Amino acid sequence: MTPLEIVQQTAPIINQAGNRFYFDAATMERGKELGLDGFRFYFLGRGGVLGDVDPAVIVAAFGYFSPGVVELMWDSAKQVVAPRDAAREYLACADRFGVAKLDGIDVLEAFNDAAETAIASVDRSALSLFAGIAAEPLPDHPAARAYRNICILRELRGSVHLLAIVATGVSPVVAHAIRRPDDVTSFGWESTPDISDEDRSRLDVADELTDRLLVPSIEALTDAQRDAYVTGIEVIGAHLDC
Repeated sequence: MTPLEIVQQTAPIINQAGNRFYFDAATMERGKELGLDGFRFYFLGRGGVLGDVDPAVIVAAFGYFSPGVVELMWDSAKQVVAPRDAAREYLACADRFGVAKLDGIDVLEAFNDAAETAIASVDRSALSLFAGIAAEPLPDHPAARAYRNICILRELRGSVHLLAIVATGVSPVVAHAIRRPDDVTSFGWESTPDISDEDRSRLDVADELTDRLLVPSIEALTDAQRDAYVTGIEVIGAHLDC
């Protein structure tokens, strides 16, 4: 496969696998122990890699939620747990999820080598959420590390895609409404925005640009690493029913 084909083939699995721990029962239980409900733990845990910032920074990094929802969730959650502490707790939940679901898979070490080479090759400029999670120390356990790498790769594509959306002239709320029409109100918006054919065309362009921007990370891999990268993602996806 070409690097572009690898990007396109693995993207859906990375997207689905990388969010599986968010509202897993064990994650929700840990949030409850910390005094946070599931939604607040999600906001503070995922965004906490950026530090104790103004809600507007989280709005910019997440992209698709209404500012009002972000401000409410972020400000109320950080009164209970410091953002950086919440981030480490959230990533620890991801690590435990990885061990529970992936322990003993024999392709993980080769996948980790390939994934970390790809991640290290990426210029972090304009990719704040990816940069934040990628800066956190990786766990030693191969299964925890593999799942953490999946989470990092998900934030990489998400950050690149948000950049591509803005660059092609689609507002994030419109892009979100096109892609997830049933989730508009759950993300804090009162109504679905008007969507034009031009918006849809621009989102298609943003999708293509996202793929192209991720190609260099695959080009940084040797042929053997590319095989390990694809195999690892597919095996992980199969174990997580992605």
